[in-house]
Amino acid sequence: MSEYDQNPGGATPPPYDTAPAAGAVSQDDRTMALLTHLSGIVLGFVVPLIMWLVHKDRSDKAFVVDQAKEALNFNITLMIAYIGVFILTIVTLGLASPLGFLLWVASIVFFVIAGIKANSGEAYRYPLSWRLVK
Repeated sequence: MSEYDQNPGGATPPPYDTAPAAGAVSQDDRTMALLTHLSGIVLGFVVPLIMWLVHKDRSDKAFVVDQAKEALNFNITLMIAYIGVFILTIVTLGLASPLGFLLWVASIVFFVIAGIKANSGEAYRYPLSWRLVK
């Protein structure tokens, strides 16, 4: 007698070779979204912009397009914040310079969280991000 014969609920186990459910995100799309988010650490908005421009008209790449737009919006928001911190640092004669470091650390944390979520197939939304690219 197998362990499934002893199942009181009578439910059968799922087959081992199940295909992904309809609407599931492919591994390639998850990897592209992961790289799109993590590239913001080094390259800023360049990779998300390229990914969005290349895939925006393809319906089979909806997840990649969504995550590229999200990463692009966050990178644009970061750029605006860095400019604001720079101006504030000049006005306060350097007193606001720790804000730039805190902004950098927070952005890396958010990039990593977004990459992990995207790699698991979940759409990630950055907090405090303006949605400029729709």
